[in-house]
Amino acid sequence: MKSLQKISVFGLGKLGGCIAATLAARGFDVLGVDIDPEKVKKINDGFPPVEEPLLAETIKAGRSRLRATTDPREAVDTDATCFIPPSPSLPDGSFSTEFLLKAMQPLAKACKEKNKKGHLFICNSTTTPGAIDSVLIPMLERELAGVCGKDFGFCYNPEFIALGNVISGLLEPDMVLIGESDPEHGAALEALYKKYNRNQPRIARMSIISAELTKISLNSYITMKISFTNQLRMIAEQFPKANIHHMLDALGADSRIGKKYLRAGLSYGGPCFPRDNRLVAYTARQVGLEAPLAEASDRVNQRTNQDLFEKVAKLVEKKDTVAVLGLSYKPDTYITEEASGLYLAQQLKRHGYRVIVHDYGATPQTAPTVHEFEYLADPTELQKREDVKLAVICCPWPQYSSLKFAKNTKVFTPWKL
Repeated sequence: MKSLQKISVFGLGKLGGCIAATLAARGFDVLGVDIDPEKVKKINDGFPPVEEPLLAETIKAGRSRLRATTDPREAVDTDATCFIPPSPSLPDGSFSTEFLLKAMQPLAKACKEKNKKGHLFICNSTTTPGAIDSVLIPMLERELAGVCGKDFGFCYNPEFIALGNVISGLLEPDMVLIGESDPEHGAALEALYKKYNRNQPRIARMSIISAELTKISLNSYITMKISFTNQLRMIAEQFPKANIHHMLDALGADSRIGKKYLRAGLSYGGPCFPRDNRLVAYTARQVGLEAPLAEASDRVNQRTNQDLFEKVAKLVEKKDTVAVLGLSYKPDTYITEEASGLYLAQQLKRHGYRVIVHDYGATPQTAPTVHEFEYLADPTELQKREDVKLAVICCPWPQYSSLKFAKNTKVFTPWKL
């Protein structure tokens, strides 16, 4: 079985930077590759290319085995390459392969020029089911003038991590998913993970298309659970004596359901859950079927956002000042993509309310969307802000539980803080 010791990582963003750092810290020789010279310089200087808890310490731990470059041809000398460029959503719900093609093609050309055989191409970015077999592998076979599974290998290996906890999520996952072009390369990647992981996760090996479907289905199931919780919360709110937290505690005690993601709150957001769930619906349509559960989860999620705005609008008058606390989609990250707090702030501003915002992660320096609003740098000032009629806690940062407010400020949150 082929041993993988030298690994290159194309794309040093939120996930790629962490993959490169953790591989180096766990004893692998790692080459990071990125088109952004600033990210490359930071890696080579021993600094994190992005903000993520524990990333700086992890880079320090593996610095002697980690370097970066802007030249993709240098990756020819590695055994395998992880590709983590963006895979943006298209209007129909599918994911673009443009950046994956642009990242893989130069390395394939360089391998052909050096007559290298046996390189393992690993795709960590989420793909539209079928795209690897119909788009990515055919391109590589053309560029390499070889046959996948014989002259080179391909594995689909998406990670199941949460921003703000990427390092631990990579090193101690519940499950490792490997879609393999052939058993030899799948076994090589499995052997890598047995050295890389600090725990002993289930390593699920299967065909590439099975893995593509598994990745988006897992996230779609979680979004369905979140939407079910929000649907139940909105129903329970119509009964004055109903307590959603008591209800969910009881439901979660059933082992068939479990407590994970069974928490009353707001909509799901971020870069993965909404997109992956919509991709399930798109995939079903492509084969002449429907995915009504996935579509319903998305509708309930949108309704949850609208319900929040309607509740808030009833608590204040037009032209009142509203503080929206928590613009990021979850604690310990600065990502505001499809976050309930961002949605609420935008809707309030469009309907004529004065909006001030705060977040412990999303700031004018880290999140461009924050520039739409008046930003409150120090939330403790809210204790003196008599003009703030309502404070809405949209992201359950634990620090918000101890905030004090002016006497005439109402405080609203669906979270149990």
